[in-house]
Amino acid sequence: MKNRGLNRRHILQGIGAAAGLATTGTFISIEPATAADFKIRMQLGWLASNGIMGEVLADKMGYFAEEGLELEIVPGGPNIDGVASVASGANNFGSISSSPSLMLARAAGLPIKCVAAGYQQHPFTYFSMESNPVRTPEDLIGKKVATQGTARILLRALLAKNGIEEDQVEVSVMGGDMAPLKVGQVDVATGWQTNVGALSVLGDERVDMKLWDAGIQLYANPYYTTDDVLQEHGDKITAAIRAISKGWGAAYEDPTAGVNALVERYPNLDKDSEMKAVDLVLGFSFNDKTKAGGWGIMTAENWQEQIDTYDSLGQFTEGAPKLSDIMTLDILEATKDVRPTFG
Repeated sequence: MKNRGLNRRHILQGIGAAAGLATTGTFISIEPATAADFKIRMQLGWLASNGIMGEVLADKMGYFAEEGLELEIVPGGPNIDGVASVASGANNFGSISSSPSLMLARAAGLPIKCVAAGYQQHPFTYFSMESNPVRTPEDLIGKKVATQGTARILLRALLAKNGIEEDQVEVSVMGGDMAPLKVGQVDVATGWQTNVGALSVLGDERVDMKLWDAGIQLYANPYYTTDDVLQEHGDKITAAIRAISKGWGAAYEDPTAGVNALVERYPNLDKDSEMKAVDLVLGFSFNDKTKAGGWGIMTAENWQEQIDTYDSLGQFTEGAPKLSDIMTLDILEATKDVRPTFG
């Protein structure tokens, strides 16, 4: 069988490049290079948002250029299958909202593998109002819950984890509008805590129950590529993670600079809303885990628990993916001396 593991020579090259950068300094404001040895075509699973603030700042500050890379950010959206785009080779790198999407894709035969986790805690949250609060999973019983179509499996996992029958909750599909919750058409609506603009309609009466706190501990904004890209260009993926991690570190040290870079690149985003959200975004990116292991850290134990949870729900029709197929710690190991340890 062809070796799909990370090419050792590429990893050693990545470590050598990191050592070189350590002597030159990296926090320099320069324009991104107009030409590069390699283009990172980063496919998003969503429209451009504060979830790529670190990448945008890294590009603006020249961190990709220092690595001999050019960054192209390819937006996703509700009608774009970003994972399939990467798996097919149309793009060579990606980030998606939630780790289960990668597990399901791998189980379906797509040759993708996660290399780092952007958010250490998932911002996905069940929102309710003080007049009818949901603070624990048990409070969902008898409630009308509006959730996104792709998030129904998250609700199923939450209910199963807490021993609640699915028919004890009335479920409907929603977009990003929180108005139905505000006016009482539903009891609960779901979304990300970092979507400050959409949540503003709920005001001070909002009650939050994070999916993470309710027992489903998924990774958000996981970074992934394909087996072949890891085999042939593992050094470039290592370099990209190094650049991205420094971008997120720079945003942590200067959140305003991160927001400014984001709205400069994407003028459709509202600066005031992004300034209100930036501390939340950085809080999900950096915590006690990153303080110990650096930005992007993830564990095999967490991944295996996710696999087991989704397998118990019968989500893998072709069988659960192997842990070694869905994730690798090699890139994180190769960049451990560079990734910022804030938290």
